[in-house]
Amino acid sequence: MLLAVDIGNTNVNFGVFDGETLKATWRVSSDVRREPDEYAALSLVLLERKGIPVAQITDCIVCSVVPPLTPVIDAALRAYFNIAPLILGAGTRTGMRILYENPREVGADRIAHGIAAYKRYGGPVIVIDFGTATVFDAINVDGDYLGGAIAPGINLAAEALFQRASRLPRIELGRPKQAIGRNTVASMQSGMFYGYVGLVEGLVQRFQQELGGGAKVVATGGMAQAIAQDTKVIDAIDPDLVLTGLRLLHELNASPGRHEKGAGHA
Repeated sequence: MLLAVDIGNTNVNFGVFDGETLKATWRVSSDVRREPDEYAALSLVLLERKGIPVAQITDCIVCSVVPPLTPVIDAALRAYFNIAPLILGAGTRTGMRILYENPREVGADRIAHGIAAYKRYGGPVIVIDFGTATVFDAINVDGDYLGGAIAPGINLAAEALFQRASRLPRIELGRPKQAIGRNTVASMQSGMFYGYVGLVEGLVQRFQQELGGGAKVVATGGMAQAIAQDTKVIDAIDPDLVLTGLRLLHELNASPGRHEKGAGHA
């Protein structure tokens, strides 16, 4: 079985694949203060609860946007899973042309979810990832990664408002009953929720124009379901898009002996 690991700014997401089937997922908070033993212990307990023996995990692929956490997860996998993971980075084959001015600037997770979106939905396709940042990516009809847009994530924006505006409270995000808030909390919820619906619709419209129209729009990440309920521009919700992309990348880069302890990185 393949263990796919997506190290994000807020969470580390894990997925176990048996062939093309995603058998189990779990997530733990991203914390650079944690030791490899802690990440390994959490994962081993969760694997056991999901009925997957650790001995059945023979391969692993990792993508990371948190460089300090990459060696921590790497050490945990080597010590407790006896696996040297394939770490997505420079030199990893992607099968996708990256047309960014500097391809090295593109986050590994953006490559992974772009590859999965094109494989599943064809092109052109627009991916919206509602994470710590709200990230938009565009892949053309030929499967080339063109670029995208990055905005603060909705939770990050709400927290910034609380931190920088002394009279505004910390709020629980959710869909308000109406756009015109009748109190401070309702007004903040409206600004956050419907403001991000407007952000999504506006950027998708511009992306569609630049792509020539007809692009499918796929959403992933924590707020995808909630935002999609209030807009018609999102065609599909795919919560495991990055993990699927990692599986596809592993298939492209798999080599004999990678499960052996001490094998090199990509």
